[in-house]
Amino acid sequence: MLNMNYKVTKVYPSDNVLVALTDLKEGESVTYNGTDYTITSPVRAKHKFVTEDLKAGDSIFMYGVLVGKAQIDIPKGGVITTANVKHAASGFEVGERKLNWHQPDVSKFRDRTFMGFHRADGRVGTANHWLVIPMVFCENRNLDVIREALVNELGYGSNNENKLQVSKLIDLYKSGKRIDEILSAEVSVKQEEVSKQRIFPNVDGIKFLTHTGGCGGIRQDAQALCGLLAGYITHPNVAGATILSLGCQNAQVSMLDDEIKKRDPNFIKPLYILEQQKIGTEKDFMDLAIRQTFAGLVLANEQKRAPASLNKIVIGLECGGSDGFSGISANPSIGYCSDMLVALGGTVILSEFPELCGVEQNLSDRCIDVNIARRFSHLMKTYSDLATAAGSGFDMNPSPGNIKDGLITDAIKSAGAAKKGGTSPVVDVLDYPELVTKPGLNLLCTPGNDVESTSAEVGCGANIVLFTTGLGTPTGNPVAPVIKLSSNTNLYKKMHDIIDINTGTVIEGEETIEQAGERILDYVIKVASGEIEVSAVRHRQDDFIPWKRGVSL
Repeated sequence: MLNMNYKVTKVYPSDNVLVALTDLKEGESVTYNGTDYTITSPVRAKHKFVTEDLKAGDSIFMYGVLVGKAQIDIPKGGVITTANVKHAASGFEVGERKLNWHQPDVSKFRDRTFMGFHRADGRVGTANHWLVIPMVFCENRNLDVIREALVNELGYGSNNENKLQVSKLIDLYKSGKRIDEILSAEVSVKQEEVSKQRIFPNVDGIKFLTHTGGCGGIRQDAQALCGLLAGYITHPNVAGATILSLGCQNAQVSMLDDEIKKRDPNFIKPLYILEQQKIGTEKDFMDLAIRQTFAGLVLANEQKRAPASLNKIVIGLECGGSDGFSGISANPSIGYCSDMLVALGGTVILSEFPELCGVEQNLSDRCIDVNIARRFSHLMKTYSDLATAAGSGFDMNPSPGNIKDGLITDAIKSAGAAKKGGTSPVVDVLDYPELVTKPGLNLLCTPGNDVESTSAEVGCGANIVLFTTGLGTPTGNPVAPVIKLSSNTNLYKKMHDIIDINTGTVIEGEETIEQAGERILDYVIKVASGEIEVSAVRHRQDDFIPWKRGVSL
């Protein structure tokens, strides 16, 4: 628990920087663990200052690892910025296995269960969706036609409120109201005006995975896309799917079928595949697609929730819009939650390889065998080399928002981001878009891009995603609930409609990392059971972006 008698905190004993918990003025004196520091230049909350005089070229450590080098002399009490510090990270190699970890006490969760959808392959879903998927971008418009025909009529509409609002604005305009009167008029829509009863109460939604791939590009992109789509079709949160194919695209249905069999050799979910160039007219094609999708929904509605062990929960770990508090509140809190789930026999997925820069040695040492460590090393180095060859690099990963709120080097950002994975051994390393098969902590090669990475984690098998943010982001996913956690209370209050859990309580000293982790796991169980609808689901934030294997940070 952070001591709120302090205005600053140190993340790791050997660090030579302190984190400001509140804005610090030039000339202000602060004390930490009996040592006084005079602030030599203003330090905003979430930013860091050095605890000793540094010369140009001296190393800067945070989270116990190298995170940068001083570019110029920095006096004790001086703030670190992009002007006086450059990214630096330690190298890594496959070394000794370090597999000892302190398992958390999970006695209070040992006998807990959640209510999920049991699938024929033994996996359990936290939701029950029907998918409509194009094999190629040429079919995206046809998905819009199906969406327009079915979604609102079946009670899954997300735009009714906006449409009713526009209708009321039209009435005001027709009545002769001036622009200022229209802008100030009360046009709120009552919930009873919006809601439409669902025809299929056991189906959580019809989800449309539009994308810009399937043809053009390189054939490897088409193969990877088919693998990702197969991950969604076989996903435990999915009851079945309608597939629209043009026919001549690179991403052939046969490739999709092969990828489905890789993930589920005994696949028995209802799957309707329509090829437009074989069927003929647009009308015939759409009529058949709508009829078959409706029939699939009838079958999906037969599925019902039943008790399941917590070891059937697979959590994807994600962060986006991170700030200087993310690595000391939200990320370690879900890291502790991750450790608890692993101790209970569950599965967690840590991705975003550009945001593991600088902590590779720790993760490599935690791989359960040398071959897995070598695969991690190969994927990290290959990805890094591709970024460098393209004129970029992992050091260019932090966004302007990250930097503004204290994450001034990729290594600082990465060291905090890796806290999401907790401390348990790494049981497997996966390349995109492979399927997770081993309980425990898994590493998945993805970009740091929020939506690409979240889309990949769900395609890998995550049936829930924990997503931390310090700046705020609405990111969601079509089939898996994305639980949004704020690193600070100000964000939670400001954007409470898109944030589900506040971990700013850790910064404020109201609870420990362990207490926050337990609170998060309890929330996960309720979401998995369908007892809580998270903000991203409520807002129909169905973000889906496949990763082309070019360079994306």
